[in-house]
Amino acid sequence: MEHAPVGVVIATRDRSAQLAVTLTHLLALPEHPEIVVADNASTDDTRALLACQFPQIRVLALPFNRGAVARTHGVRALSTPYVAFSDDDSWWAPGALAEAARLFGRHPRLGLLAARTLVGPGQEDDPLNKVLADSPLGPAADLPGTQVLGFLACASVTRRTAYLDAGGFHPLIFFGAEETLLAYDLAARGWGVTHCPEVIAHHHPAPTARTGRPAVQRRNEILTAWLRRPLPHALARTRGLAADARRDPHARHALRETLTRLPGALRARRALPPHLERAARLLDADTGPGRTGGTP
Repeated sequence: MEHAPVGVVIATRDRSAQLAVTLTHLLALPEHPEIVVADNASTDDTRALLACQFPQIRVLALPFNRGAVARTHGVRALSTPYVAFSDDDSWWAPGALAEAARLFGRHPRLGLLAARTLVGPGQEDDPLNKVLADSPLGPAADLPGTQVLGFLACASVTRRTAYLDAGGFHPLIFFGAEETLLAYDLAARGWGVTHCPEVIAHHHPAPTARTGRPAVQRRNEILTAWLRRPLPHALARTRGLAADARRDPHARHALRETLTRLPGALRARRALPPHLERAARLLDADTGPGRTGGTP
């Protein structure tokens, strides 16, 4: 069977039941994508399930939890020119990957596209769809859709060479609101990042969020500021978190985690080029800090 030019990478950990549902949907796609599962050292029956029920799926059995960097292992394992990301609770609509491949083929500067995300059995629009569609960055003559500096990882497709050129997801961020930093790094390297609602992904998240996620997202938003934004901006965001920490336990946890990782962020700091910083400020003014990438 000939595979599509778009491969699929799934990073997972300890969610075998959800993963089985996702793989069933992906294997039914008419595009027949090559699929790589990057298992972040699961302690449940994930690897046994894959070996028994999905022997045709390529598995990267990582020795420890690499967070979002597991996706980079998956990208490197594929040879397809384009790579779609799914989480263990998301999959692509029939025809979506073929449409993504057409868009990439027609637009050589396109580095990553953010799809339209439909949530749950009711297929409701994720609120991020409107945020991305209303991006004040507008269109570009050589790109499809609307320019953005954010996306939902489980509803994105990237050009493999662009992803590797930008360095992929940053290890310091680990997981949670990891998308904005990659969007910055792609754009800084000259790659286009756009929202293309004609490409559709389905997301069926569990009813309850993972423990500690609000704190992790807040931490990572501020670490992203220290990594790429002007120092006064990063300092102001950190002061705001410190003020919130006086009354909010999530903020206190986020502040501790931020300060622990701050030396690493300063060592890896690389400020955005001026034109990109202007775009980031425009998005800050339009949607508020922390709304340019990932889930709002």
